[in-house]
Amino acid sequence: MSRRPADRLVGVDLARGLALLGMMAVHVLPAQDGDGSASLADQVASGRSAALFAVLAGVGLALAYGRRPSMTRAGAAVLVRAVLIGAVGLLLGLLESGIAVILAYYAVFFVLALPWLRAGPRLLAAAAAVVAVGMPFVSFAVRDELPPRDRSSPVPGDLAEPGQLLSELLLTGYYPAAIWLAYLLAGLAVGRLALKQPATALRLAALGAVIWIAAVGLSALLLGPLGGYDQLADVVRPVQEQTVEQVVDDSRFGTVPTTSAWWLATDAPHTSTPLDMAATIGSSLLVLGLALLVRGRVARLLTPLWAAGSMPLSLYTAHVAFLGLTETDDPEPYYLAQALMALLLATLWRRYVGRGPLEQVLALATRPLRAGRT
Repeated sequence: MSRRPADRLVGVDLARGLALLGMMAVHVLPAQDGDGSASLADQVASGRSAALFAVLAGVGLALAYGRRPSMTRAGAAVLVRAVLIGAVGLLLGLLESGIAVILAYYAVFFVLALPWLRAGPRLLAAAAAVVAVGMPFVSFAVRDELPPRDRSSPVPGDLAEPGQLLSELLLTGYYPAAIWLAYLLAGLAVGRLALKQPATALRLAALGAVIWIAAVGLSALLLGPLGGYDQLADVVRPVQEQTVEQVVDDSRFGTVPTTSAWWLATDAPHTSTPLDMAATIGSSLLVLGLALLVRGRVARLLTPLWAAGSMPLSLYTAHVAFLGLTETDDPEPYYLAQALMALLLATLWRRYVGRGPLEQVLALATRPLRAGRT
């Protein structure tokens, strides 16, 4: 028996499937080609896939708990979900996977989103804009006073130093939750809309394209004609033998240097600057809007992709575990094998079982608390 989700969810699952494959590509495929230029995987997926994943987490919250959820029940359910996802993330951090596991950060995203579960789309969109623009400046101002992160992924032992762990999860880590909250707020706003309507999808795609192009253009203007690169070059040259571009590339791990406020003008992926946040929110809305337009026969043809997108926690966990237990010198076949296996297993599981295994655990754990949905 086919277990296809409701039409309004197919597009969301398609977008989530694309995000999942994109994140896997970033983790496995080289970031540079042989000539030193950015690879296709890096240009297409770096930063944008993780951002899309986070925006869709917000959409998922909105769809799961409705427009006016009971804050007692829904809040408790979200907290349970956050604890379980965070626990999985900490355990995955123990593996030598070579990637920065996002799940512990996701737990904090959900906790920070709790006060916004009953907010309307306009307030959520405004809050997302304020967080995306304002929090990178707050982070820039205070980060020098915080302890630096000491590993790529949090692990259970970090719970013994809660201050250090909280600092990393909120501001200094690869996916700083105080800034990335903007993605969840944007997703919550989108999830409040009439996603079944093609007009909504078209408006989302158009708005996303405009935001993306505007952010990239503004960054180019600030760094080029308005002198940002020159200012940064003056900061870089006295202390290190690197170009500005190399420093930015080396900073694509959640934050930028604090030596000059001009670093905040870059839109480079995974830098969590205002323009990076704007550009990736824009690209996420564009992809989601286009995915929501996919229906009928085309959706059936793309069943493996939306099936994978319906169980992202299970497949992401399996992907990280696979990376931690295996290695390769030939990344392209390695990635292709993982992607095809994920699509195949998701299709079969969705058809004959239903929810992904870890998604089912979350559903069972939160089911008693979800009666307050409206």
